[in-house]
Amino acid sequence: MKCSLLFLVLSISMSSNAQVKSQKVENKPATEFTKQAQKQVLAQLPFHDTKDFDRARKGLVEETPELEIKDSKGNIVWGLKDYSFLKEQKAPDTVNPSLWRVSQINAIAGLFKVTEGIYQIRGFDLANMSIIEGTNGLIIIDPLTATETAKAGLELYYKHRPKKPVAAVIYTHSHIDHYGGVKGVVSEADVKNGKVKILAPEHFLAEAVAENVYAGNAMGRRAVYMYGALLPRSEKGQVDGGLGKTVSVGTVTLIAPTDEIRKTGEKRTIAGVEMEFQMAPHTEAPAEMLVIFPKHKAICAAEDVTHTLHNLYTLRGAQVRDPVSWWKTLNETTENYLANTEVIFASHHWPTWGKEEVRTLVESQRDVYKYLNDQSLHNMNKGYVMTELPEKVKLPAELGNEWANRGYYGTVNHNSKAVYQKYLGWYDSNPAHLNPLPPVETAKRTVEFMGGEKSVINKARAYYKKGEYRWVAQVLTNVVYANPNNKEARNLQADALEQLGYQAESGPWRNEYLVGAYELRHGIPETPGTDTSSPDMIGAMDPEMLLDFMSIRINTNRSSGKSMKGQIHFADTKKDYAVELTNSVLIYTKNKKFEKPDFTLDVSNESDFGSLLMSKGGMDVAIKDKRLKVTNEGKVKELVAMLDDFPKMFPIVTRESAEVASRSKGQMSHQLRKTQDKREAHSAYSERESSDEVR
Repeated sequence: MKCSLLFLVLSISMSSNAQVKSQKVENKPATEFTKQAQKQVLAQLPFHDTKDFDRARKGLVEETPELEIKDSKGNIVWGLKDYSFLKEQKAPDTVNPSLWRVSQINAIAGLFKVTEGIYQIRGFDLANMSIIEGTNGLIIIDPLTATETAKAGLELYYKHRPKKPVAAVIYTHSHIDHYGGVKGVVSEADVKNGKVKILAPEHFLAEAVAENVYAGNAMGRRAVYMYGALLPRSEKGQVDGGLGKTVSVGTVTLIAPTDEIRKTGEKRTIAGVEMEFQMAPHTEAPAEMLVIFPKHKAICAAEDVTHTLHNLYTLRGAQVRDPVSWWKTLNETTENYLANTEVIFASHHWPTWGKEEVRTLVESQRDVYKYLNDQSLHNMNKGYVMTELPEKVKLPAELGNEWANRGYYGTVNHNSKAVYQKYLGWYDSNPAHLNPLPPVETAKRTVEFMGGEKSVINKARAYYKKGEYRWVAQVLTNVVYANPNNKEARNLQADALEQLGYQAESGPWRNEYLVGAYELRHGIPETPGTDTSSPDMIGAMDPEMLLDFMSIRINTNRSSGKSMKGQIHFADTKKDYAVELTNSVLIYTKNKKFEKPDFTLDVSNESDFGSLLMSKGGMDVAIKDKRLKVTNEGKVKELVAMLDDFPKMFPIVTRESAEVASRSKGQMSHQLRKTQDKREAHSAYSERESSDEVR
């Protein structure tokens, strides 16, 4: 069994042996309608303003355009060579000019001096790693996603600066690209013996592990679309992630914080560096904080002030973020900290210098999140429903034409829907939508009402010729859901999604459309890497979290009518749990004991519990190693046999059964194994792009 954590499958290839080469993809060209849409973008936005290119290069110590980072086995976990096509100054017809602009800026990578005593590693991962120089040590802020990228970044810094030891690591918030590489810059032994401190906002550990565990398998599958990890890097493929190029595919680690920051105004001095913290919970992450450096006249804004409109709702799926908390946090920053601030830097993108420029940026982003909240509610109170809000909520020109507020990652469209979801939920109060038929049955009847599949396709083709790609994609979903084997419908819908992808300003939107187009044409791809369980992440899950996740995985057909009681004791922490399978759920109660349990588990180390239960054969090995003592092993295995392994690559743009999808995936996997090794899997994927075969 594997623990389905989104953090570990942020991209389809989140294992270190999965980085693969791309080849040219024979996608279709941009249509005349798409070309006209790109020209409108060029006419509407201030492309004459190129100050961000200058800011992104300011303080450059060493640029690394040919960067390639490998793991211990020689596999590439991060590289920028495939993005060399971005050197072309003019945006191609297949990329929104605004997205092309930020893609070029995000490709400027290397070591940068932010201000005296503060440096950044940029372009070594989706996020940035910041390095603060103290008198006798370094403070590292947000050590990237993977140990390999973080280690390479620190080595680049040491190439140009004195080799002081790392005295502390700061996690600004609870997302993987801000802590996963921690063991690339410090050792767990140095943390345990007190040589290195790990600072994080209150509730960091719980949020880092919990936010995406329970729906992690679904989120991981959806992340394939959002991050476009299997798309080749090209003018017709993946060009950027909005916040940065994409996510690295190295080794994910985690060291628990030694010092939690709990309230705004708390101060710390480490290695002679004075810091003050501003709490920012429920903004971009459930646990987040900003770091103020008074003597440097600098603020690390974590991920709350970047050069894009961020997500109130992330397309991979997550709990909706609170725009009210967000704007109030930035207002507090404005009121309390900007008077003495001359530079603001974040864990994505590039810094902004100058008191007035910093104030303009922070206040503008503050106003954006408040505007989105207020105007979405304004229109909701006029009776507009979620799908109508994007047509009503538009940023005023003074906000919307600012480059830092463009929708490179989040968009006004899906953020306004997030506000609706936060306040009113999924139901629009129309009783016809209260209990609709499931999607496939709805699709079949809709197609019947519209005169059959051929009729729908013919009408959709006419709309395609008029450039109505949104409608073509929407209406053909009915045919594809009703009959996944209709190749004509799939290919036409793919053509429409492809043009929408070319036109998208948001990196994730582009990826969503282009991955959807691929799967319609060629079926669900095989994942290059599947062993995504990280011992650090599983070890950070407390027993209750693991027991909850076990309950989520219970197959009701196999558990129906069964019941059992068990006792779990953790020797190292002296914790006891009574667990009971009843009514197809697993109920647990701390410090309760059954008189006659059906089984007992005596676990020597609480941190081992996850690996014992969540990995194949883990329990047998633990019993042999005497880390686990079991009475009535048969009952425990009976319980474990009730747990489902979730299919990692279930259908999205089609609604085939999981069994059909699995067979399709197996066929594709067989072809991959016949023609090349894992490092060539992506190439095979790319070459098939021109094929009309639908698997």
